Amino acid sequence: MTSTSPTATDLFRAWFDNSPFTQQLDLRIERLTPDGAELLMPFDSSRTTHSDVVHGGAIATLIDVAATAAAWSTTELPQTPRGATVDMSLQYLSAGRGDLRAHARVLRRGSLCPSEVEVVDGAGKLVAKALVTYKIG
Repeated sequence: MTSTSPTATDLFRAWFDNSPFTQQLDLRIERLTPDGAELLMPFDSSRTTHSDVVHGGAIATLIDVAATAAAWSTTELPQTPRGATVDMSLQYLSAGRGDLRAHARVLRRGSLCPSEVEVVDGAGKLVAKALVTYKIG
C-alpha cells in the first residue's frame, strides 16, 4: 500500500474548502499552478458599496486569498505548515463590477513569498493591482 504525503497545495485546498469566510464570499479556485493561482469571486449584491460597484474590502479579500493560494501552490511542505499575510500594497484602478477574477503570481519563493496580484472584471478590465507578501512557516 502506497501512501502519499500531503503537499502545501493540498493543505491550502483543505483550508480553502473549510473556511467560512471564503464560503461566505463564494470564492472559487479556477486554477492552481506552481507559483500561481486564479480565483473567481462571483458578483453578489451583498458585496456592493453602491449600486453594482463591488466593495473595496471584498476586492482586498479576493487579493489576499489569491496571494495565499499562490504562496501555497507548491509541492514543498514547510516543516511548520502555517502562514500569514505580512504586507499588502493595493491600488484600486477602476470600479469593480460583476464577477471579479484575481490572477496571482509568486515573484520569489522563500519563507517570505512576495506575489503580484491583478484583479480584472468579466471584460478583462483591470480593477486592482497589489503586491502581497506572505510568510510561510
